[in-house]
Amino acid sequence: MGEFQHNIDAKGRLIVPSKLREKLGERFVVTRGMDGCLFGYPLSEWQKLEEKLAELPMAKKETRTFVRFFYSAATECEIDKQGRINIPQTLRTHASLEKGCAIIGVSNRIEIWNESRWREFSAEAEADFDAIAETMVDFGF
Repeated sequence: MGEFQHNIDAKGRLIVPSKLREKLGERFVVTRGMDGCLFGYPLSEWQKLEEKLAELPMAKKETRTFVRFFYSAATECEIDKQGRINIPQTLRTHASLEKGCAIIGVSNRIEIWNESRWREFSAEAEADFDAIAETMVDFGF
């Protein structure tokens, strides 16, 4: 959990905050996320996700589309001695990562955002937070 700001360099290297590195491990998977960000999963969580995805009905076009899109850009990242990962161009383009990034801890994963996109999303969510919270009752929260 938590929110951290770091810059990504021209080669696609991004520092992973030490607090999050402990949970992610030396190697983890990064792929396209929703809302224009990237999702990063510890290998154990990625394996659980793969098992769930394998159970989806492949006869449905939406399932095939989602699985292809999700897996096609997935990459295993390894943290270097400086605490950085290298994010491939495909993923940088998807999340519009150019300089300032926000790295967010979210339950069993991290999210990597373009910093200005994160600020916009966060401001919108804050404005609607009470209304959103009320709908969480529908999920037993």
